Amino acid sequence: MSVISGNENLKIMVIDDSSTIRRSAEIFLGQAGYKIVLAEDGFDALAKINDSHPDLIFCDILMPRLDGYQTCALIKKSAKFRETPVVMLSSKDGLFDRARGAMVGSDEYLTKPFTKDSLLKTVRNYTAATQVE
Repeated sequence: MSVISGNENLKIMVIDDSSTIRRSAEIFLGQAGYKIVLAEDGFDALAKINDSHPDLIFCDILMPRLDGYQTCALIKKSAKFRETPVVMLSSKDGLFDRARGAMVGSDEYLTKPFTKDSLLKTVRNYTAATQVE
């Protein structure tokens, strides 16, 4: 078992219809050395996920066309990506939203607006396991 040194081998997908949130996540994660894949909504994410094979996915809940719950459920139903951690992003910090996220298979819930520290801490929680081969 070896640990991958550095973050450059880890790919993180951020799905959010807000360009501000996508840009913030891209800056925070990019500065930490991660590869970032951005998607504007669930359909965009599902189109990109096969090509990018992300190690971790951040998914906004409130999005047009295909919301975060539906997107997460589709990702988790896929044999190829069911083990990929999905962290729901929401501006609401309600128990109902957390429970609904857990029901569709999300691994964690992060409230927006997130800080650089909270985002990177969440990434480290899930990628530490991925870094061991």
